[in-house]
Amino acid sequence: MASAAAPPASASTRKKPRLSFWQIWNMSFGFMGIQFGFALQNANTSRIFSNLGANADDIPILWVAAPLTGLIVQPIIGYLSDRTWSPRWGRRRPFFLVGAILASIAMLIMPNSPTLWIAGGMLWIMDASINISMEPFRAFVGDKLPGEQHTTGFATQSFFIGIGAVVASLLPSILTRFGVANEAANGIVPNSVKFSYYIGAAAFFLCVLYTVLTTTEYPPEDIEAFEREKNSTTLAQGIKETFTGVAHMPKVMKQLASVQFFTWFGLFCMWIFTTLAVTKHLYHTTDNKSAAFNEGANFVGEAFAVYNGVSAAFSLLLPVIARKFSRKLTHMLCLTAGGLGLLSIAFITEPWMLYVSMIGVGIAWTSILSVPYAMLAGAIPANKMGHYMGVFNAFIVTPQVCASLGLPFIMKQFPSLDPLNVVVLGGVLMIIGGLLTLRVSDDEKIRMPIEGEQGLAPAYESPATPNPAV
Repeated sequence: MASAAAPPASASTRKKPRLSFWQIWNMSFGFMGIQFGFALQNANTSRIFSNLGANADDIPILWVAAPLTGLIVQPIIGYLSDRTWSPRWGRRRPFFLVGAILASIAMLIMPNSPTLWIAGGMLWIMDASINISMEPFRAFVGDKLPGEQHTTGFATQSFFIGIGAVVASLLPSILTRFGVANEAANGIVPNSVKFSYYIGAAAFFLCVLYTVLTTTEYPPEDIEAFEREKNSTTLAQGIKETFTGVAHMPKVMKQLASVQFFTWFGLFCMWIFTTLAVTKHLYHTTDNKSAAFNEGANFVGEAFAVYNGVSAAFSLLLPVIARKFSRKLTHMLCLTAGGLGLLSIAFITEPWMLYVSMIGVGIAWTSILSVPYAMLAGAIPANKMGHYMGVFNAFIVTPQVCASLGLPFIMKQFPSLDPLNVVVLGGVLMIIGGLLTLRVSDDEKIRMPIEGEQGLAPAYESPATPNPAV
């Protein structure tokens, strides 16, 4: 395919071109690989920790690695990627590729951890590496798409997230059906999980590489001003600006903070405790070495595949629904569906019923991955897209840190508290997040200017024909 022509540097008062279906496809494809990493992590980390000897009330604190690395890594990567430019590799793509390489290596090591503390350490490394790739993908949509295509861009990412998560979540079950061992001795992770991570590592790297090779980026509008700003800012200043950015964030970002807090606290309750809840209440075991426990753990992976499959399908409808009902009403309805799905788990009596519960979660997951970012992308300066997307991540990881640190304390104070109760709590919190969405001041037509521009002028002129990808 032909190389994309760079838009003129002087076109600061012109509109970004609308991108074609295949251009949006190419720029989003790498997210499918990233989701291989996250889906395997979400569905199997508690299982790996259990295999290595962790107790139920130890698991949340071990999970704290995931949100803390996101809290630290994403704002810094966003800040650095805003100030990166290479004529050959662009602004965000170097971070896509470096993160993919590091994450793939970590995924090869994680399931082979000989001890619990090494597995916990590898979770830190793996999650940090995944975040290096993921954060610039969020800014990528704001960089390349005009405001009216933001919801479509993030929904396309949700589609690939759903596809990647379906396959990754099913991998242990698929491999088990092909004769790969699903049980192992105490202190060893089953081969079904190990081989799933190996496949996931390859998929992560290859999907990200596809986006890197098939997508171009717009250069800074004023390359000289860009270089002056980059050279006048030290890394220490950048880190300080990154972590003080919360004080200067736009109104929409502040309003979305509470929505994100309740939403992601609820999700973390689900990710940490669904395996333990299902194996105890539907497979009647807490013995992580038993065949029943590992069968139940595989089934949770299948159920997670259902919600991700629903998410992939629903992502095709989300832009249409958001245009008809507004983004904030759409998000409220979707989060309510997810909350009801989690609440329903308390009433199921057969494993297959969990599939029905996951339908609501899948609808919510599509919106969680799309609508808040679409609202935000139109409310932040274009030349600080990566920075503010990274700062926004604080409202995702802070509730996860709270869950990781707070839930073990609560469970020890109330020994009768069951993992199923925590999953139900997650559903309640998700519904609260949905109701708080109605407070967000979302103007779907706004596109914030680059700092220093006059008015609300978009960035690039739309050519007569779409700009082709490389």
